[in-house]
Amino acid sequence: MKKLSAILALTFIAAVHAEEKRGTEGVGLTIYMPQKNPNAYHYYDSNRAPDGYAVVKEWRFIELKKGANDVRYTDVAKWIDAASVHFNSLTDPAGTFIVEQNYEYDLVSADKILEKYIDRPITLLRGDKDGNVTEETVELLSVKNRDFVVKRSEQANPIEIFSGMPRMKLGELPGGLITRPTLFWKLLAKTPGRHLCKVAYETKGIGWKASYTAVMKPGDAAVDLSGWVTIDNKSGATYKDAEIKLVAGDVHAAATRKSGTGGTGGGQGSMQSREGGFSMKDFFEFKLYTLARSSTVKDNSQKQLELFQPVVNVPARKLFVYFGLADVPPWFFGSPAVDKELRIQSNSKVDIYVKFRNSAANGLGIPLPGGDVRVYKEDPGDGSLEFIGEDTTDHAAVDEDVLLRLGNTFDVVGERKQKHFKCDYGARWMEEAFEITLRNHKTEPAEIIVREILYRWVNWEVIEKSADYEKIDSRTIHFPVTVPPDGESKVTYRVKYTW
Repeated sequence: MKKLSAILALTFIAAVHAEEKRGTEGVGLTIYMPQKNPNAYHYYDSNRAPDGYAVVKEWRFIELKKGANDVRYTDVAKWIDAASVHFNSLTDPAGTFIVEQNYEYDLVSADKILEKYIDRPITLLRGDKDGNVTEETVELLSVKNRDFVVKRSEQANPIEIFSGMPRMKLGELPGGLITRPTLFWKLLAKTPGRHLCKVAYETKGIGWKASYTAVMKPGDAAVDLSGWVTIDNKSGATYKDAEIKLVAGDVHAAATRKSGTGGTGGGQGSMQSREGGFSMKDFFEFKLYTLARSSTVKDNSQKQLELFQPVVNVPARKLFVYFGLADVPPWFFGSPAVDKELRIQSNSKVDIYVKFRNSAANGLGIPLPGGDVRVYKEDPGDGSLEFIGEDTTDHAAVDEDVLLRLGNTFDVVGERKQKHFKCDYGARWMEEAFEITLRNHKTEPAEIIVREILYRWVNWEVIEKSADYEKIDSRTIHFPVTVPPDGESKVTYRVKYTW
């Protein structure tokens, strides 16, 4: 049994808690989006908390006597952070407080019960081939990984070793084991009677994510968009008829220690939801979504809730992007890259993107939490929706663009060739020229963005070009190209690096 014993400093101001008007029991959940770490290595570990975290707020009636009380508070989450527990009596906030807390989570299991029975008698049930069962009382000397060492009563060869969990009888449940994670409090109360108490704590193992479905309209110039919330609960507790809030944004984990103490946010957003659905408001530097009805979140389950009503005919644009480098440089070099053969291999694939703006003019204008977006298009032959691609987006604020990569186009092909390379080491310069060829086998023109990364050195100048380009950042340029139906177009440029 592991215990955590601490004197809790009550940071709740009595006057603030007295303002909370509530007369019934209940539970509230404020759930945060799990923080993504692309470098994290995940492996199965039963002692490791599942991803996600939430602040749980519970209102329960507790019968107290005047003076010292020993309170057993059960049905808390398995992955509770006991150091985050806040307690407040709404009945007598000034006169009721905790002076000591123990968190016990040494839960009953076959292995733990047997460990408690070492050097004690146990009764083994042994069966023969005819189905007859006999009982034998032995002394348990050791058990590890279901390997048993027992001492029998017979004088000759009393020690027996065997593997596998046998059937057995035990006299009683050993002390110190509990069936549910439990908080034990030493609590002082000035007012005897029935108290409505609010308990708030943080737990891991529960999180939420957003997911979206987009349906491309005929002509590929608009999409219908719907959004859903998925709550994944592996916290070890069920939250019946919970009042649910969701926080969207990248909240630093340490900040959640102060969560659950109340507060209000800023102005309301323009999200449209059905009756009983989510409403959204600004909350500090994040977004807070509140479900207008209660909902039960069961342990070891996922729950889907509609985030907002589907929005139809959102103007969208299909884009083709050609990135001719066969491999993307994972980093830039600390000195000029003068190897002629470096990254001159060509990629032939042309990427497909769909882009739309999250604006009120387009029927949106609502903060969109980051998540997976699945895109479908109707088959005019039978009216069924067919999957055409999926991408993951980051959070999209109002009036920002959402860009989805859906795959590679079948009918447009690219080719990138190095046409010239010269380096003068003494004069500290080099020149390189490329020819990019785009072939369009479609029956309509294809508008393509040719993306080029000037990776050889930081000081560069395009000294020749066949078309105008847009400088995206210090190393990236884009050439917009229109390729005619069943035709081809070329882009050429020469760049000079100096150092």
